[in-house]
Amino acid sequence: MASAIEKHPLSPFLPINAKVLMLGSFPPARKRWSMNFFYPNWQNDMWRIFGYLFYEDKEHFLSVAEKRFKQDELEHFLIEKGIALYDTAVAVNRLKENASDKFLEIIEVAPLKKLLVTLSACEVVIVTGEKALEIFSQYFGIEEKLKMGESCIFSFEGREMQLYRMPSSSRAYPLSVEKKAQYYKVPLSVVGLLS
Repeated sequence: MASAIEKHPLSPFLPINAKVLMLGSFPPARKRWSMNFFYPNWQNDMWRIFGYLFYEDKEHFLSVAEKRFKQDELEHFLIEKGIALYDTAVAVNRLKENASDKFLEIIEVAPLKKLLVTLSACEVVIVTGEKALEIFSQYFGIEEKLKMGESCIFSFEGREMQLYRMPSSSRAYPLSVEKKAQYYKVPLSVVGLLS
């Protein structure tokens, strides 16, 4: 049986200097959260990927003993680097009691144009998974079908921007943290955050 419609529980995280906007699909159910922020599931590899890329330490943003992420440190890091976060959906129907995108019925798409207007320095959009890519592409009329690690140029209000399709940071996606990190390194290098 389908559950009640869920509204997005977080506000967009939009550092004013952000050159990168990372978009997932929708947060997991609250019971899976280990912090009140994006990619909160302890089993999700996003913050391990970032620790590995920027500090050569997968556990940099982890409090391993407490099985939670270091949210304050993460937020300061993202503001300093200029990385914005949100999701492509703001209301969903979870067709099964799990975090899988294939069981998400999208009820309302996020105000993606408004996000890009707010982020006037943004050059790169990273979508973290197939569902996020599908929603973003439909919203902006992007017809190119991107494979994992591929990118394309799209125009928005006179700005030329680059869209990258990255692997999901979910453990359900069968790649090691190190291999996923090699994908994420590319768009982060394009904007000068990594060499």
